[in-house]
Amino acid sequence: MRILVTGAAGLIGSNLCLKLLKKGHQVLGLDNFVTGSPENIKKLKSFPKFTFVRHDITKPFPNNFELIYHLACPTGVPNLGPMAEEMLLTCSLGTRNVLELAKKQGAKLLFTSSSEVYGDPAVFPQDETYTGNVDQVGFRSPYEEGKRFAESLIMMYVRKYKIDAKIVRIFNTYGPGMAAGESRVIARFLQQAVTGKPLSVHGQGKQKRTFCFVDDLVDGLILVMKKGQSGEVYNLGSDKEISIIKLAKLIIKLTRSKSSIKWIERPSHDHQARLPSLKKVKKLGWEPRTPLEEGLRKTIDAM
Repeated sequence: MRILVTGAAGLIGSNLCLKLLKKGHQVLGLDNFVTGSPENIKKLKSFPKFTFVRHDITKPFPNNFELIYHLACPTGVPNLGPMAEEMLLTCSLGTRNVLELAKKQGAKLLFTSSSEVYGDPAVFPQDETYTGNVDQVGFRSPYEEGKRFAESLIMMYVRKYKIDAKIVRIFNTYGPGMAAGESRVIARFLQQAVTGKPLSVHGQGKQKRTFCFVDDLVDGLILVMKKGQSGEVYNLGSDKEISIIKLAKLIIKLTRSKSSIKWIERPSHDHQARLPSLKKVKKLGWEPRTPLEEGLRKTIDAM
């Protein structure tokens, strides 16, 4: 099967490409390396059925595919300011280009949205009908509103042009393939721990997160593409919570690091917690299977 993966050099994109290639598919990966890592592409080039093109999806890309996994978008809280324009244009112009490609070729599409569309939620857990608690012009809005707009655009194409498209809202994901210098919390803590630097914890570390191992997440994407209903939204992530301070202590333990904890000011836009309801995707036959400690050990080994 001929498959396009946008955002192929990212953590999720590169692991998705790897899984698809191992299944024998022909995969074309697109990425412009704004936040993706060239190292993630190197490990894929040994597969004869893999092709990579460095490309910005805000510009059209004609080709012939049966399936399209649309993952491309700059990520990372530190990039919310410097890359705000890129986030918005990728989610709008880039998503429209991908949708036009799907429409012309009759390809099935899966779009990776984000738990960020729920903002700072007032409802727990968040199911797919929850419309969120968001600040449309706040600091996080380039990513949050970009993803929300992309979802709306996709649903318009489903209703008007009858394309086969599914939306997946991804919660925190980690694992081998996280880029060097990655700012998200597990990657940051691991880099600090293995180099003996203090682990920087925002506030008192009482805020909670859930973390899904990337292999489980990729299995979920493939399953939703295969079994999900067109025009439907599915949460994908872990529903097991952990506080940030407990996560920091666990990483220090697993890496056998002598690092200490460094308390730093917590950003005002930082949400307290998010927790996905997985009832909908579990009906398709998916649930996260890798416990956090096991996934962290695999990630440490890969480092």
